[in-house]
Amino acid sequence: MKRLLLLLALAAALPCASAADNISKINGSISTEANSSYGNLETVNGSIQLATGVRAGVVETVNGNIHLDDNVQARSIDTVNGRIRAGRNLVLARGLETVNGGIYVDRGSRIGGDVETVNGAIGLVGTQVDGGIETVNGDITVGIDSHVKGGITVTRPSFGLSLTPPRKPRIVVGPGAVVEGSLRFDREVTLYVHDSARIGPVSGANVLRFSTGTAPE
Repeated sequence: MKRLLLLLALAAALPCASAADNISKINGSISTEANSSYGNLETVNGSIQLATGVRAGVVETVNGNIHLDDNVQARSIDTVNGRIRAGRNLVLARGLETVNGGIYVDRGSRIGGDVETVNGAIGLVGTQVDGGIETVNGDITVGIDSHVKGGITVTRPSFGLSLTPPRKPRIVVGPGAVVEGSLRFDREVTLYVHDSARIGPVSGANVLRFSTGTAPE
């Protein structure tokens, strides 16, 4: 995220910069060709699409979605206002992060760092996360056969002016899933854990067990 802030600071003075294998824009989306290699892919106002089999470095935008097809490899994926959706077999050296938007990662993927949102749901299916998962207001689904090594944290919002009670995030640890480390909830959540799942110590929530294919609504 620090790189995103730096990119914004340079926007006025750097209308467009491109190196041999880097793509950097201020206004405009970035598309890639299947089975090709790139350096860093960065834009401020635009989406980023990584085609099947693409290999890239840092992938960042400020205002835009990031979509990754199957078999993508990258260093890290970050956006501020946008969702991140990854296909199967993503290999990421570091983490995934967005502020306002959801994150979804499909089967066979491995994330080397953390998965983080502020306002957005997180969904994993058959995915290994070497770091942890963190959100403030988003739902979290550690889906079937996923493995999170660094625990789960839901932090308390810094402030709130609404007169209505805040919505409780819904946290689901699905069939065959494993969450190592602690599950820490600094605000009220609803926590469902499948009977076949394994989790670390829980603080701030009661565990509701379920045995069906999906958690209760």
